[in-house]
Amino acid sequence: MAVIPETAPAPASGAPGWRRFLTPWRSPADQPAWARPALLAIAAVAAMAYGWGMAGASVEPFYGAAARSMSESWHDFIFGAFDPAGTVTVDKLPGALWVQALSLRVFGFHIWALVLPQVVEGVLTVLVLYRAVRRLAGPAAGLTAAAVLAVTPVTVLLSRGNVSDSLLILLLVLAADATSAALLTGSLRQLLLAGVWVGLAFQAKMIQAWLALPALAAAYLLAAPAARLRTRCAHVALAGLVTAVVSLSWMTAVWLVPSQDRPYVDGSPDDSVYTQVFDYNGLGRLTGNWASVAGPPSPLVIAAKQSGQLLTAETIGIKASWHRLLAGPFAADSGWLLPAAIVGALGVLISRRGQGRRDPLRTAVVLWGGWWLILAVFFSVGEFINSYYVAALVPAVAALCGTGIAACGPRPWPARVRLIVAATVLGCGGYGAYLMSGTASGPVVLTVVALVMAAAAVAQLLLPASGMGGHLTAVAFAGAAVLLLPAAASVSGVIGGLGPFDTPFESPATAHHNQALAAAAPALTRAVQRAELRTPPGDALFGTDTSGLAQSYILYSGREVLPIGGFLGNVPAPTLATLQADISRGYVPAFVLPVSPPGPDPRVRWLESHCTQQPLPPNNRPRPYATFVCGPGTGPEPSSSQASPISGTPSPAPP
Repeated sequence: MAVIPETAPAPASGAPGWRRFLTPWRSPADQPAWARPALLAIAAVAAMAYGWGMAGASVEPFYGAAARSMSESWHDFIFGAFDPAGTVTVDKLPGALWVQALSLRVFGFHIWALVLPQVVEGVLTVLVLYRAVRRLAGPAAGLTAAAVLAVTPVTVLLSRGNVSDSLLILLLVLAADATSAALLTGSLRQLLLAGVWVGLAFQAKMIQAWLALPALAAAYLLAAPAARLRTRCAHVALAGLVTAVVSLSWMTAVWLVPSQDRPYVDGSPDDSVYTQVFDYNGLGRLTGNWASVAGPPSPLVIAAKQSGQLLTAETIGIKASWHRLLAGPFAADSGWLLPAAIVGALGVLISRRGQGRRDPLRTAVVLWGGWWLILAVFFSVGEFINSYYVAALVPAVAALCGTGIAACGPRPWPARVRLIVAATVLGCGGYGAYLMSGTASGPVVLTVVALVMAAAAVAQLLLPASGMGGHLTAVAFAGAAVLLLPAAASVSGVIGGLGPFDTPFESPATAHHNQALAAAAPALTRAVQRAELRTPPGDALFGTDTSGLAQSYILYSGREVLPIGGFLGNVPAPTLATLQADISRGYVPAFVLPVSPPGPDPRVRWLESHCTQQPLPPNNRPRPYATFVCGPGTGPEPSSSQASPISGTPSPAPP
């Protein structure tokens, strides 16, 4: 493969524009005829896996409630409010929620409308990754990367929910694609566009978006057309400035708005979005003290964590370590093809020595290898990560696998290359068997079939290839052998209705726990309807300690459920004076508050001492929270448990 040309020629036009538009399955003139149909087939399979059963998906209720609130008010939309009254924001930047809120605004409230943006983002990521990898390594490498991305379990599970990482990954892959275009053409505009994409990714997942910047910058500094290093450094600095401006634009705009005209910024003790982003969601995630940045969290949150009732219960106890991503749930999510990616990267770096600084395959390894390495270090040392975070590693793994295939060459491989590929197939098969052994319910027969298939693929690779046909058959067999286990894990997740907080072949108890909200949807809907019949249209249904107890009811009603203290119950909004005024005018008739142990929050203590606690219905087991009716009257007794509070397990019905 030649070095990157100083300027890339424009693609040849093989047909009039209108004819190409009417035949989108035909490959462009600069690509093989099989490239576009194969890519569309991979994208179709991905779309089916991501969208299967999305009408009954088990969504994350905190983000879902915020998206519904934002869909019903442009004020809430702009500021990323959690509740319809705009009391507090979500505890993240709202970039991904903007897309979900627009979907709900267009289609109305449906679970599938909440999940649809992530399905589209996941499919677009497959398509964009193909283009980004093809630019530097060719169409075969691009298709390999697209296939690996599409079948990796964490990618499938992520696109079946409503968390923000799917948009983050799409935008970062777009940034890598624009950087690759800048490497080919020398276009400063493409490099600046990469900066814009990273800035927009910051709106979706904050500082994690910036972790891709060193890899993008290193690739450009190594292989950009400009001969002088000083010029390349100036271009990177200018793109970095664009990234900073786009990243900080919304934060700065919110900071300039008077606090009385916007929701309180959740996660911060000082109503500052900068504190929320760089302390609560930044340094605090590395040190592990993020939950106490704004003060001690509510005992409800602590009790949910201690009893394993959080959606993250499967991974919350995994401590930071150098091997955190190589074993257990995180590896079962994303690590199946890691041996192939490592061999591919090392093979390119060793075999392409002396090719000059602008060698495209080596540049691809710098870009995607740097991406993986930085994120892997960050995820390994951080005190707290969710299982779906590691989905950001998969585009890099997929691209390195594709780049390694490109380095092997298009023609029948020599004996040395066949031996390396055979060892890689065995390595992936053995590592896959190890990952299967660490899952709770992975079928042994599947592991045996995968190992047998890997051994057969190795035998075929080591035999002399009989022409191009035999070579292609051996390559296809090897690819099927290494993709079998991750594809099977993904299929099991789709069949089981799993989502972003799940891991492949997890225990039935964990899967049931994470799907509790979807199972409780009918009961929640009925409970919300009863509460709405008792509540005037302009009033809150009730108030709660933490957003966690309010989220499911906001999600299914779109009505105000006043959250005290935000997500963790530790921010000073609403104030006690505001609560007293809301009670005196009848706006909030009742509250759900912690009683075992009692909450230390002065607002909660005042409510418990001035309102009447309602007894539990007969034959109900004790709960760590109770209903308190405030103001005139005693109010109705709470009914039996209906749906999920902070975690997805049973929570109180509306009082």
